[in-house]
Amino acid sequence: MLVYSHRPEIREGIINSVGRRPAPDVGRVRYVEAAGIADVLASCDAGEADLLILDGEAQPTGGMGVAKQLRHEIVDCPPIVLTVRRRDDRWLATWSEADAVLVHPLDPIEAAEVVAQVLRGSRAGTLTENE
Repeated sequence: MLVYSHRPEIREGIINSVGRRPAPDVGRVRYVEAAGIADVLASCDAGEADLLILDGEAQPTGGMGVAKQLRHEIVDCPPIVLTVRRRDDRWLATWSEADAVLVHPLDPIEAAEVVAQVLRGSRAGTLTENE
């Protein structure tokens, strides 16, 4: 999983909230941290991330804009989870085409459940496409 934020403490908070094993059926996850948009784009171009968790408040390029860009530029774009600071900003995730949204402060139980659901959904989609 790729975690994007310009702030290391936000990346650390996301990783700690989701944990190394969000659910027994999705197994352990490995995190790649990205502090800038170039790192996110390089990882996506290389197909290195199964899921992206993007900070909607990242500077200078916010996660919502990054999500929208990736959806339109990456053919097999991995699922995207956005984090936002205000519950009222959840509607922007719809615009950005994110698969799910988490609101700060992150609840570890909710964060793990949301990430597990998104991972399950992406795996189910992969299985359906291959059949």
